[in-house]
Amino acid sequence: MSILVTPDTKVLIQGITGSFGARHAKLSLDYGTKVVAGVTPGKGGQLFEGQVPIFDTVEQAVRETGATVSAVFVPPPFAADAILEGVDAGLDLVVTITEGIPVIDMMRVKHAMKGSKTRLIGPNCPGLVTPGTGEKSHGGCRIGIAPGYIHKKGNVGVVSRSGTLTYEAVWQLTTRGYGQSTCVGIGGDPINGTSHLDVLKMFNEDPETEAIIMIGEIGGTAEEEAAAWAAQHCKKPIAGFIAGATAPEGRRMGHAGAIVSGGQGTAESKIEAFRAAGIEVAETPSDMADALIRRMKRA
Repeated sequence: MSILVTPDTKVLIQGITGSFGARHAKLSLDYGTKVVAGVTPGKGGQLFEGQVPIFDTVEQAVRETGATVSAVFVPPPFAADAILEGVDAGLDLVVTITEGIPVIDMMRVKHAMKGSKTRLIGPNCPGLVTPGTGEKSHGGCRIGIAPGYIHKKGNVGVVSRSGTLTYEAVWQLTTRGYGQSTCVGIGGDPINGTSHLDVLKMFNEDPETEAIIMIGEIGGTAEEEAAAWAAQHCKKPIAGFIAGATAPEGRRMGHAGAIVSGGQGTAESKIEAFRAAGIEVAETPSDMADALIRRMKRA
């Protein structure tokens, strides 16, 4: 099984005619993702790659194609409205790849989404991949910018704030013969739609996810909250890594949310929370898969 998306998920791409959106839409099609629609205002009626119909609005795309998930590649000034357009159209999931969305815009989005059926992943995230069973995992579902070829169908769930560390963990797992159920990049912005805890709960409930890698960063308390929940409720082996252990206090490192302030959100506090919850801690990025293997051997 998988979480959030399957190889049968129908995907639409907002911003499909932009250079970035077009490049990754093509890669998703090549991966086997069911990209059934694109949305670019003013370009309705055209075809992308001669096969994917383009619509002026998300509502039209959903009505005509039955798409349930959107990937947002819309420039930052317009991305918040693009997310809310997906919410208004009743999508199950909106995956926002765009980085640089103003915090005030995301505050508005979060407020407007209260009570809606739509789940948001991102912004500023690499998206998610549920690997398929075909050659090089073709036939899976790739939404976003992750390199599809590194994935392998299997039973390890991956959740991460960092795109590149997600790819590193996936590649390590694949080269060691461990496939993935679903890999979710939740993004590193201070205001986002889905947390480590949200994804951890989904992996815990997925009968075919047998082990989990959770990758965090300095800043905020989301990793500690997820670890505390896992200690009480998750019996599956978990390995974790926290990036930013050498970051000086008060300095932004990488993602907008990766900042330590007033002693909160330090790498030390997160690592301590992981260890207290029985999560095997990877000391370096190159140790992530091996840390999970160590934890599975102790299970």
